Amino acid sequence: MDIVLEVVDTFVGDRIWASVLPAPHLQAGPGSNVTAPLTSWEYKPTSPRFYFEPSQYAYESAWARDFVLRQAVSLFFITWVFGLFNYFFFSTLSYLFIFDHDTLGHPKFLKNQIWLEIKQASLAMPGLSICTTMTFLLEVRGYARLYDVTEEGPGLWYDYTQIFFFIMFTDFCIYWAHRWLHAPLVYKYLHKRHHKWIMPSPYASYAFHPLDGFVQSAPYHLYPLLFPMHKFVFVGAFIFVNFWTIAIHDGEYITDNPVINGSACHTAHHLFFNYNYGQFTTLWDRLGGSYRKPDVAWFNKQTKKSKETLAAGIKEMEQIQKEVEGDSDDRTYIDLGKKKN
Repeated sequence: MDIVLEVVDTFVGDRIWASVLPAPHLQAGPGSNVTAPLTSWEYKPTSPRFYFEPSQYAYESAWARDFVLRQAVSLFFITWVFGLFNYFFFSTLSYLFIFDHDTLGHPKFLKNQIWLEIKQASLAMPGLSICTTMTFLLEVRGYARLYDVTEEGPGLWYDYTQIFFFIMFTDFCIYWAHRWLHAPLVYKYLHKRHHKWIMPSPYASYAFHPLDGFVQSAPYHLYPLLFPMHKFVFVGAFIFVNFWTIAIHDGEYITDNPVINGSACHTAHHLFFNYNYGQFTTLWDRLGGSYRKPDVAWFNKQTKKSKETLAAGIKEMEQIQKEVEGDSDDRTYIDLGKKKN
């Protein structure tokens, strides 16, 4: 994230910080150099791959670029703004062009669900951004094992295989974190907000408790703290996992892949609660005994929305729901128009 922070500082941040917290003005005496820098900070590129010449504003704030509080505040707003943009832009694209709109008529789709998902996600973003900022700050301050060029890493072989290790490590960690979130007390206070959406839309991707979201995203930040990772690969991976989070909530079951934990597998998780905790693959669910193969009928447009398929899924779902959440259900379903208790 040091690369992202440098780019933002160069084009936006320096000017904002110079305006909000300007450096103390020096009295210009005879022969004084009024253009001298007002800070001891010196520019050093965060990567040898590019060079952004700082403007005068980089030297005109009381908080220099390398001041930890400035970095923390900047990272918070970068994370928050990027999170909102990513959420609304890609969720909307998915909703318009990929999402199966027949889901809107599912008996377990909630009244005003799209609006409720957006509201919950928007409320979660600031808290999630605060938690994420702490991990980004560790990376920017040099505590992560991020590198710029092959010579600084394990070797060329690792440049091409690190994404595989990243996915396997994070998938393993998220699997167990997700299972922990389904522990009764943890589920009740943290994870239940996300399971409010029995039949999720892409807008449900970030509709959770902020601590729930951070627990499941923490492995992405833990990996570069423990293992080497190329800076650009990390930024790319961070963008990818945000996109993937939306994709597994789109309700469009493109393929019945036995390895990939796609939208169908994740829909089965929302419907039946206690299955398919993985994020990217089905490996850990298979090894952990929690894998549930999506219903074959889901992959056929006709059988997917047939009364028989819906009735069978709902009957089992309601049985499991009572085991997990008890008899009370505070959801307002779109087809009933009133609460079920």
